[in-house]
Amino acid sequence: MARKKKDDAERKAQSVSWRPNMTGDGNYKTPIFLSYPKPYQARQRDFIEKLCSHLNERDFSPRTLDVTDYNFKAPLHAIRKMMSESYGLITVAFRRTYLRKATGNYRTNIKTLKEYNLDGTWMTSPWAHIEPAMAYQIGLPVMILRESGVIADGILEKGTLGLSMPEFDLSAKAEDYLGTQQWRHLIRQWESDVRGVEARRGEPPSAF
Repeated sequence: MARKKKDDAERKAQSVSWRPNMTGDGNYKTPIFLSYPKPYQARQRDFIEKLCSHLNERDFSPRTLDVTDYNFKAPLHAIRKMMSESYGLITVAFRRTYLRKATGNYRTNIKTLKEYNLDGTWMTSPWAHIEPAMAYQIGLPVMILRESGVIADGILEKGTLGLSMPEFDLSAKAEDYLGTQQWRHLIRQWESDVRGVEARRGEPPSAF
């Protein structure tokens, strides 16, 4: 009898440990896709750690390829699979490449265009553009956070997704930004959309 109880307890522990989005006490957390370039500065790493803790407190389970999930297939295939299992996406567009001296529309010869200065700006990773676009195409709620100094082009350009794309400054502590009124408003709005997707997923199609 004691042996049977021990085996049952072990099976229960294993069933919790392998199930995605389950905490050690068996509580479910909503899986969301967290997209960000690999941090190259400690303050970027700290921002992600604080953001993940914040999301966990709101009963979300952040998932990031090659951090929480691993897949040996092509990256786009792995990303698509993870997104199909998620209910929303947050992208953090960190600084990645510094442009010490750069010019937009360099040597343009079109009268309606002008050169513009990009000295001292930053580019983020291409994945910070690709992953939000993929999520948008399958109807996931998307929120993009852009580190100050990163060029607001492509999907980072205001109005592209019709959503607010806040800029954050890592010269301050991560918890300071996550305590601002702007962040509280954005996370409430995004969370509401995510909960809506979660509630509707799996429902049969309706013609009215």
